[in-house]
Amino acid sequence: MDFTRDYQVTGGRLEFDLELADLELWSPENPKLYDVELAYNGETLSDRIGFRKIEAVGNEIHLNGEKVFLRGATIHEEIPQDVLRAHTKEDAAQLLGWAKELNANMLRLAHYPHNEEITRLADAMGFLVWSEIPVYWTIDFSSDEVLEKAKVQLEEMITRDRNRASIIIWSVGNETPVSPVRTAFMKSLIDKAKSLDDSRLVSAALEVHYNPETNHINDPLGAYTDIVSVNEYLGWYGGTPDMCRTAQWEVDYDKPLIISETGAGAKGGFHADRETRWSEEYQEWYYQEQIAMFERMPEGFSGVAPWILVDFRSPKRNHPEYQEGWNRKGIIDENGNKKKAFTVLKKYYDEMETATAN
Repeated sequence: MDFTRDYQVTGGRLEFDLELADLELWSPENPKLYDVELAYNGETLSDRIGFRKIEAVGNEIHLNGEKVFLRGATIHEEIPQDVLRAHTKEDAAQLLGWAKELNANMLRLAHYPHNEEITRLADAMGFLVWSEIPVYWTIDFSSDEVLEKAKVQLEEMITRDRNRASIIIWSVGNETPVSPVRTAFMKSLIDKAKSLDDSRLVSAALEVHYNPETNHINDPLGAYTDIVSVNEYLGWYGGTPDMCRTAQWEVDYDKPLIISETGAGAKGGFHADRETRWSEEYQEWYYQEQIAMFERMPEGFSGVAPWILVDFRSPKRNHPEYQEGWNRKGIIDENGNKKKAFTVLKKYYDEMETATAN
């Protein structure tokens, strides 16, 4: 359709409004994209764009006015069988194809903005996307220079992908240890993100400290994010998966809660009893116990993004028998073989899809 509208140019920015009838909204079930072309003063811009609304309503996430549960898959920008970066359309199709087989409707892009082939294919395939800048662990939160670099990364990420319907969450960091200077640093990034784009949710992957009785989520950064997102590994970094049976959770904030990471390592093809670490059976047991715990999570539990979809290279992971330079928390191994935990998680996602639809 060809529209001619009044417009206003302010400070080099052209602004106008359009009203469209019978617009189909983009969603995972109906990833409708429109070819949009803008022509002005002899210049033409074109893109394929979906239209949708994402918001936090109390402790729920709503897409186009309907509650949505994020059935997630975390991915690295890596093709494991070739030991190289994912960078082509074919690479994106492999990674997102695996996520689709899992029945995921959400991708967490760890821990940096991924290439444009991935975000554009996410638009076309109907994935909801969490996109993140690489702010993590113990960087110098007191440094103005570091903060400015983080703000540049944030602006570049949002500027490139602000037209991607798939992206619903801008993340300003991962696992940053709590301190007043860190919280001020991260709040500054949240404010920056909202000033650049107030149409999406802003979050960060927070850490949680485990307690024998109740795991209390009270990170002060949660006061400023739109979603409370925590990484938890009950039964892997200490204890066994049956710890989940007595685990209780409390959240200080009336906001949606996402488990932004959880997982256990398993070497593909290594089988033993379920109490043997690094076996596929241990990882399977881990996810069985996690899922049982998810069913007891407090009101507002809105999604999970397990770590990680596929095994990936990691030089720090150097167990000579089970790791050999690989992070083995993938539910798919480096050769593309699905581990036993894949089936457990897919069954849960199938059930959650049915429950949400009803």
